[in-house]
Amino acid sequence: MRDNLSASSRVDAGEAGSELECLPYSVQHDDEGVCLLVKMGPHRILLDCGLEDISSLGRGLSKSVRENSSPLPADLVLISHAHPDHARGLLALHKAFPKLPIYGSEVTSKLLPLNWQDQDPQKISEFCHALPLRSPVEFQEGLVAELFPAGHLPGAVAILLTYTTQHRTYKLLYTGDFFLSNSRLVEGLRLEELRGLDLDVLIIEGTYGTSRHPHRRNQENQLAERINRAIADHCSVILPTPALGLGQELLMLLRSHHHFTGRDLDIWVDGAVATGCDAYLELLPHLPPSVQNFARHQPLFWDERVRPRVRRLKAEERATVGKSPCIVLTDSTADLREHCQPDTGPWLILVPEKIDIKLNKKYLAPTTVESYLLAQHSDGPGTTQLIHNLRPQHVIFVHGSPAYLADLTSLEELQNRYHIHSPAAETLVELPIGDTFLQPAAPETNYEGELTELGTVVTITLPDAITADPRWQQFADTGLIEARWQGEELVLRGLSQRELLNQNSDRYTWTDVDCCGTCRHQRGQRCWNPASPLYNFKVTLEGYCPAFERLNDSQ
Repeated sequence: MRDNLSASSRVDAGEAGSELECLPYSVQHDDEGVCLLVKMGPHRILLDCGLEDISSLGRGLSKSVRENSSPLPADLVLISHAHPDHARGLLALHKAFPKLPIYGSEVTSKLLPLNWQDQDPQKISEFCHALPLRSPVEFQEGLVAELFPAGHLPGAVAILLTYTTQHRTYKLLYTGDFFLSNSRLVEGLRLEELRGLDLDVLIIEGTYGTSRHPHRRNQENQLAERINRAIADHCSVILPTPALGLGQELLMLLRSHHHFTGRDLDIWVDGAVATGCDAYLELLPHLPPSVQNFARHQPLFWDERVRPRVRRLKAEERATVGKSPCIVLTDSTADLREHCQPDTGPWLILVPEKIDIKLNKKYLAPTTVESYLLAQHSDGPGTTQLIHNLRPQHVIFVHGSPAYLADLTSLEELQNRYHIHSPAAETLVELPIGDTFLQPAAPETNYEGELTELGTVVTITLPDAITADPRWQQFADTGLIEARWQGEELVLRGLSQRELLNQNSDRYTWTDVDCCGTCRHQRGQRCWNPASPLYNFKVTLEGYCPAFERLNDSQ
């Protein structure tokens, strides 16, 4: 995706004398992660390093910088948080340039070693220097940084950079990954701390694009309800998650939700997720007061006395758990065949949305695969809310698929007020402050089509330009779609191969079975029959109730 600035506005920074520039080495979240080089006057600051290969960091920002650059790829490195897509390249960077100073919050400095669990922790020097929160620190003459809690993960921060010259002060804020809502183990980013900054540049993530999510508590309740029904149906549940963040959030949810408190149930925690839990226990004074209060009355994670019991899963036990209903939290990279063994299960595998987890097509035990949403980032309205509160001149979107970032840059409410950029990797973004700026037209994201009714069939025709969007391949994967009403609008959703291959939840193979999947009152996996005890509840497609009414062929 091109930067929204026109090609004619790109001139060499050395000739134009631009005080602010940004060179993204990587902007995605699926492959390389995030790594940005920012220039403020003579200062070069590297923001995050989620690169697997750091060889590209040897290149400078502009001609003037290259001619006068030091042997180091930057003057300093600032890390927003400890997730691999923001930090995996730090150890290699430190080994290649041991004199390059690296900074982050105190909590981040303690969590970083979890990115290199295959190496001896004793051999990994504590190369990340801890900075205080909400306290300006001057690194070089005229360059000050200040860290603000950003939600999302313990220790995650938004980084405010201030560069002062004789003529004016420049301010740039990098959000890293941020979350406005409170989660179980992290308080959300506080807008009131950032209002009134008189910001020039905002570098912000766009993970969820313009998507709108239910309230965080609603997401938690829906997930807890699904797990509760699986256990009631004598099914075990396996939750593959990353080592840090989501796994601990899930464990805290299972320990404190009313569906599970006091229940005779085992929760097993495996692999790197268990190591992450141990790391959280070392950080208890940095967690929210509510969590610290919980820990005063019972252990935060490991507890075999209070129900539900939380236990560490040993490698030799993987093939045996699941003979009776239980919950397993394991690594997102784990081979789930080690858990789904004969004489165990049936298993419900719950996969988090927006996290790439590779699953096998077949297991030795009966399995059902479903996805769930437990957002760790702000949705579209949260993203625009932060932008409108800060009111910067320039907004740079990073960390998201090109299609989702295009949705954000196309918003008229942003196009009309700010200079919008969404650069590809290795694309220099110059950030003139106070200059006249002509914003180009937003890219087209709406498609006009035709609707034709032919007897019992309705045909919707769209132009083939829609197939140029990278999301089309996933949408049209199977050629089957599901339609539902959303207010006065009809929403179309592509059905994935996973949904069709999963015979346990495939409504299209149940034509002869009386179940929710073939009931006329089930839409969007929710019951809409007022006479049913399941009315307005989310239902499993294989479920059944006495109010069942068959879906007629004509319907």
